[in-house]
Amino acid sequence: MKDKRLSRRCFIKKGLVAGTLGPALMGRFMPAFSGSKSRGDDNPGRHIREARYYEKIGEKKIVCKLCPHECRIADLERGTCGVRENRSGTYYTMVYGNPCSVHVDPIEKKPMFHYYPATRTFSIATAGCNFVCCFCQNWEISQKRPEQVKTIDLYPADVIKAARRYDCHTVAHTYTEPVIFFEYMLDCAIQGHKQNIPNVMISNGYIQEKPMRELCQYLGAVKIDLKAFTEKFYKEQCSGTLKPVLDCLLVLKDEGIWFEIVVLIIPTLNDSPQEIRQMTRWIVKELGADVPVHFSRYYPTFMLKNIPPTPPGLLDRAWKVARESGVHYAYIGNLLSDASNTYCHSCGKLLIERLGYDTTISGMKDNKCKYCSQKIPGLFF
Repeated sequence: MKDKRLSRRCFIKKGLVAGTLGPALMGRFMPAFSGSKSRGDDNPGRHIREARYYEKIGEKKIVCKLCPHECRIADLERGTCGVRENRSGTYYTMVYGNPCSVHVDPIEKKPMFHYYPATRTFSIATAGCNFVCCFCQNWEISQKRPEQVKTIDLYPADVIKAARRYDCHTVAHTYTEPVIFFEYMLDCAIQGHKQNIPNVMISNGYIQEKPMRELCQYLGAVKIDLKAFTEKFYKEQCSGTLKPVLDCLLVLKDEGIWFEIVVLIIPTLNDSPQEIRQMTRWIVKELGADVPVHFSRYYPTFMLKNIPPTPPGLLDRAWKVARESGVHYAYIGNLLSDASNTYCHSCGKLLIERLGYDTTISGMKDNKCKYCSQKIPGLFF
């Protein structure tokens, strides 16, 4: 009688086809963190720290200099992000050491494919965001204030200890927008830098140059969501602007930090071949052909539910346009595809195979293709 037991890889493949990848895999990566700190606490000020990057402009008003919004904030008011408050002319972050989401994930989930693949990352997020993306998958925490969500106490030193406890090679600041919990992320990155636990920033890239350069001194890597390549999309779908994100990418290149780019392809909004070609040519010219570019599948959510999921053909088309533009490492995400694998851009041989978050590294040795000795960009064991 034939053995009907499924191998792990077959199980993952079936889960992908059936659309059950999330529930099938996430349970095994979720640590047993519990407890909440919320309203009515006996020490409500313990998560409050003076913010960095702001200017006092008189009459107890301030201008935030952290992100390109440059919010002008009166006394007892908060900025666009909802987590930074002006108190009598002094600006404070309200979420220091106060995450609302804590998980252990595969690094591929971020997604980052060329930064220690097949390792785990300790993922944290606080409430808040400096964008309002109509298609946000994490809107239940990104569009809330810290008082509106359940949280736990987890300060930078404890983050690094927890990463070691759960056998994580890195700490990821992710899910919402880490720019808005800058001080917390920075201190975690400093602690991790000292203890050889790199921190990675999973971001929309909407940050001013000076704070981004400071972060680069301590972060291990960055992933930027490039939402589209038009100001129209950023204005109408994200309540932001494109140019500061492109400027951020140029800063990352200048700093020499490893980074990858993700583009969520939404039918009719940012999927035209002309836009993808313009985007990917800019990436190759300004950032380099070796920057990985991921094209991810969109699913209806939050305020954008009238557009169906991205057809696989649109992702294939974007991938082909990127390759034609000269991108060495283009990927397709949120969909079962051979284009989620890593192939040597020199000889074309398979280096890293991925089925969902199950990753097998078979074609590399000492950061090089074992077939032709081409050095593969990124950081690998």
